[in-house]
Amino acid sequence: MIISIDWIKDFVNIPDMSPDELAVKFTLATCEVEEVLMTGELLNNVTVAEITEVNPHPDSEHLHLVKFETGKGIREVVCGAPNVAPGKKVPFAPIGTTFPGGFTLTPKKIRGVMSEGMLCSETELSIGSDDSGLAELPEDAVIGETMLDHLGRRRDILLDIDNKSLTHRPDLWGHYGMAREFAAVFGQDLKKPYGEAWEKELTSKFTEENSPVTIEVDADSACLGFSGIAVDGVTVQDSPRWMKDRLEACGLRAINNIVDISNYVMLELGHPLHMFDRDTIKGGKIIVRRAGDRDKTFTTLDEVERELNPADTLVCDTEGPSSIAGIMGGLDSGVKETTSRIFIEVANWVDSEVRMTSSRLGLRTDASQRYEKCLDTRQVKQTLLRTLDLVLQLCPEAKVVGGIVSDGNKEEKAPLVLEMTPEHICRVLGKELETGKIVLILESLDFSVEMKGELLSITVPSYRATKDIECDADIIEEVGRIIGYDNIVPVSPLNTISAVRLSNAKKMARNIQDFLVLRARAHEVLTYPMVGAKLLEKSSWHQMNEELILANAMSPESDRMRPSLVPSLLQAAALNQKTNSSFRLFEIGRSYLPDEKKFSTERNQVGLVWFSKKESPFMDLLNNLEDMFAFLNLKVKMSRPDYRAVNPYVDPEWKGLHPNETLNFQVMGKVSGFITSVHPVVCRDFKIKGNLVIAVLDLADFEEKQIKDKTGYKPLSRFPSSIFDCTVVADEKEPVASIVSVLNKLKLKELDSVRVVDIYKMDNGTKAVTIRTTFTDREKTLSGEFISSAEQSVMETLEKGGFPLKQ
Repeated sequence: MIISIDWIKDFVNIPDMSPDELAVKFTLATCEVEEVLMTGELLNNVTVAEITEVNPHPDSEHLHLVKFETGKGIREVVCGAPNVAPGKKVPFAPIGTTFPGGFTLTPKKIRGVMSEGMLCSETELSIGSDDSGLAELPEDAVIGETMLDHLGRRRDILLDIDNKSLTHRPDLWGHYGMAREFAAVFGQDLKKPYGEAWEKELTSKFTEENSPVTIEVDADSACLGFSGIAVDGVTVQDSPRWMKDRLEACGLRAINNIVDISNYVMLELGHPLHMFDRDTIKGGKIIVRRAGDRDKTFTTLDEVERELNPADTLVCDTEGPSSIAGIMGGLDSGVKETTSRIFIEVANWVDSEVRMTSSRLGLRTDASQRYEKCLDTRQVKQTLLRTLDLVLQLCPEAKVVGGIVSDGNKEEKAPLVLEMTPEHICRVLGKELETGKIVLILESLDFSVEMKGELLSITVPSYRATKDIECDADIIEEVGRIIGYDNIVPVSPLNTISAVRLSNAKKMARNIQDFLVLRARAHEVLTYPMVGAKLLEKSSWHQMNEELILANAMSPESDRMRPSLVPSLLQAAALNQKTNSSFRLFEIGRSYLPDEKKFSTERNQVGLVWFSKKESPFMDLLNNLEDMFAFLNLKVKMSRPDYRAVNPYVDPEWKGLHPNETLNFQVMGKVSGFITSVHPVVCRDFKIKGNLVIAVLDLADFEEKQIKDKTGYKPLSRFPSSIFDCTVVADEKEPVASIVSVLNKLKLKELDSVRVVDIYKMDNGTKAVTIRTTFTDREKTLSGEFISSAEQSVMETLEKGGFPLKQ
């Protein structure tokens, strides 16, 4: 959000300090200023010049040598504009002028002639849209005057505010609210132009006649209050320069005076509104109701036909909808060039309903952004009167018809009053403050403070009690940020700290994190536990979790609890493969499945993704997992998947399962996870160009195994192991798990491990698989005779299993 300091100065005097100092102080006290922008600098450097002579360029048919008077002598530049002529007054930018985009003028030879400066068009100065030639200024333009003064514009400081730091402060979504904050931060008085006298003057313009528009608000709608006033005799024309400048500085395009007034008031007071062409209100009646079954679609101002939900609240006339409440008006309800009668509408809506409708429609507007922050209904009247004030100023012939009409106003809540002692505030902040100082800070923020014995009785302003100030801590925060957290001396906590014992599940997760980061060199990622139907469909994941859809989803991309870590990890892999030729990622998180008895079942899992653009990392991940199981002292059996059996972690029909590179992990006789090379079909859907391997393990089963496993401690062997590698030939489609399972049947207690270390695909439809067996005796050194016998047993077992040695 852009804040204009020139606009802020309408309401408060800003101390003399640099823009950067201003931004830093405001950031520390209120909200983050992302950038400081200066406007008017370009126009302040560009001056009015009068062309005195135009000569052809000696080396070009299209360029001219133009001499002109700047008020400081005659200058000459090379210019290619078609409308150069003696006597014309045009803008001149000298050397050193910086244009939008960062381009700075420097002396330059153009076709052999030195040019020191530039004559400018409207678009180059951002003062118009004509780029066909030089901007032609009126004859009475003063030579040497800056374009800033010539156009009657002012220099301004703009603060680009991070919206995320304002989500809890709806009062700061307008310049008046910001001015109140500036007054408190810099210790200045706030000007209050919209008081009782101002209100009385405006209401005196109301007439005795009935309003030509009536309002009817259905009780079950999302409306918290709807007010309006009719005005006749308006003239739709261009807005004055000062209004255009402020709107454009804040990022809004000027349209016409009536529409611009609505945007101006929204930016000033923070409350949106709508200007109706009164001739389009059929039956002279506005009805606020739910869409129900009557309205299926609605075309908004941006000419997009939008699908409605029966629960959406609409603003209608007697013939149909004219706007989607709190979001955007209809195509035919807006002000046109021929409009002469308007109806100014200011309302308030239930924040959550505006947010849900806006998210579902994918339509975020300036209005919806503000309504979904929970605005104060008491601001409606002030907003309506300020709008009327500007309409009467810019359209002197306009007249009010009747007065304010309202309906649907909910019963106002009693003011929120919080009580606490000054000592409590000081103790929590860790800084001694005088009671008078605390009262002064709170009153500068528009809180009412009354002393009741030793207690401060603090009445919260209505616009801060919507969903912002709720308890003592919020009041203490207000005091702390105004005095400055940088002015509070840090003190070490005095509380007694005792060690926290980790649960078995936490210990398991910590050990897995340590192993994967320190030994497997993997990076941990954190993905959202909510996903959308599009991601699940893109992943070809069959379990859609329709039963676990959120009632108040922030967006369609995160509207349900995820059934597995796999879709989220595929999305993370697709993002990382754009900038990395290989990577290793893992996540420890929960997946959710519907449960008839308990509503949902949560599973704590670890998901792993290994990626390489050159070769398959399947064996790398498998070996890393075997090492991790050993590190955790877990006996985990690997087996080929039985596609007839139910796998609780992956549907056997999932398109991502590779037919030859898939293994299940078994703990205590039940499947507790799987590993697979992701099938190219799924990789293609995610635009993943390379080899991807994914694994998912159930931590609950591993924890249960550790608890139930009564195996005593086994010390590391003091005697050397013997490693034997042999390479066998197998069919290209034969899973390597079949080879490993053959060797696991060897009845040798000294056989410590069996693992695949290499796979080489040959041209004749076969592959060479290198198997590594490790033999260890914990009581003595292995003899040469035993090693020879064991190696012979390995080779014979492989031969009998149908896997001959490679010759």
